[in-house]
Amino acid sequence: MHRDADAFENRPVTMNRSNHLLSIEEHMYILDDVKKPNVFRNMFPYEEIPKIPFNDRIVPHNMPEDIWITDTTFRDGQQSRAPYSTEQIVHIYDELHRLGGPNGMIRASEFFLYSKKDRDAVYRCMERGYRYPEVTSWIRASEEDFRLVREIGMKETGILVSCSDYHIFLKLKMTRRQAMEHYLTIIRDCLEQGISPRCHMEDITRADIYGYVVPFCLELMKLQEEYKIPVKIRACDTMGYGVNYPGAVIPRSVPGIIYAIHTHAGVPNEQIEWHGHNDFYKAVVNSSTAWLYGCCGVNTSLFGIGERTGNTPLEAMVFEYAQFKGGLNGMDTTVITDLAQYYEKEIGYPIPPMTPFVGKNFNVTRAGIHADGLLKNEEIYNVFDTDKFLKRPPVAAVSNTSGLAGVALWINNNYSLPEERQVSKSDALVRRVKEWVDDQYAGGRVTVLTDAELQIVVDACARELGVELV
Repeated sequence: MHRDADAFENRPVTMNRSNHLLSIEEHMYILDDVKKPNVFRNMFPYEEIPKIPFNDRIVPHNMPEDIWITDTTFRDGQQSRAPYSTEQIVHIYDELHRLGGPNGMIRASEFFLYSKKDRDAVYRCMERGYRYPEVTSWIRASEEDFRLVREIGMKETGILVSCSDYHIFLKLKMTRRQAMEHYLTIIRDCLEQGISPRCHMEDITRADIYGYVVPFCLELMKLQEEYKIPVKIRACDTMGYGVNYPGAVIPRSVPGIIYAIHTHAGVPNEQIEWHGHNDFYKAVVNSSTAWLYGCCGVNTSLFGIGERTGNTPLEAMVFEYAQFKGGLNGMDTTVITDLAQYYEKEIGYPIPPMTPFVGKNFNVTRAGIHADGLLKNEEIYNVFDTDKFLKRPPVAAVSNTSGLAGVALWINNNYSLPEERQVSKSDALVRRVKEWVDDQYAGGRVTVLTDAELQIVVDACARELGVELV
């Protein structure tokens, strides 16, 4: 980052349309073509836990009017698990279209192009004719990969443009200038063919933001002006180092990165996208932070399936959107449950039971005091109307801690009893079943009771007491 006095004197004073104040850009951001890689060893000492330093430089919130979700289930998600079949890809793509709703809240989905199976899936998804999710691709910055994009007729493609010195110097064996010139050549080829490039700034949370990322983005905006074709920037937190804390130092600061790309590189909000990983449990909060500070798009994967600890879960950002904007803008959240069931039953992918919104135990209670609260009013221990939004009413699992309330709640839910026929914890049926449960654990049982065995016991007790449950 350098400041030239004569150039600064001649920079125009302009009206900032966001805050209606006159402003002047203080710096000119040019490539800092260092001789040795800057790996921010003070923040990333490999033999120690990474550090989060602060300089208390605060940037303003800048939530765009329109924000949306994009999907990498078939790209980053697929490279971390067994490949999907073509039929599975097409089915999931159809469901993403349904989930995104009439306003296309799931804006795009990216695909690999390397295998015949993936290319077949791309063609079949394109044949669906959906406006959203738009079918896009992902390639390395190579002519060979770009040929695949041309052959298929993509309107937009992601291009891997690794931006940290870890990648530029240590992996690519290039200097910053060599890397930038290499990337710009492929991106120009892309624009020459009328294809919109989406530049994947890999490892941005270990990159020199003002010495490389901002100057690179400025060059990309010059190409955009020349070709009149949008050039998108995807900020990739490849290792999950990003943090949302106000005043944290870049490159770890998510607010600082988004501010730099938008304000200092001049990239429009609608052309900035965040791609997070969950190595430090921050994928969701960092994605939400990117929205808050000026990023329109957040890239996600179904159920967070992705490299290492995974990507930002798509379903998480659906509910983050609703909390930020006060509504779903047409998204059909019941599709999330349909997709979870499809993954478990058809694909054979076991979703961890504690996973929010989709795990088996997401809204299951085992504590008697919680079950008692649910019996009185489900709002007490349920995050929202999960039956309405996910087709999953709150349920109770019965164990030694469930109490009478847990047994009553289990009976009401599993027999779908209408309100006027629901049992309470004082009913004889509930007490009889609770006695049997207590006997099980008094005899040494340590596991939760299954629904099947509970139903056998409840049916037997109901017959003995003359209670109608159906």
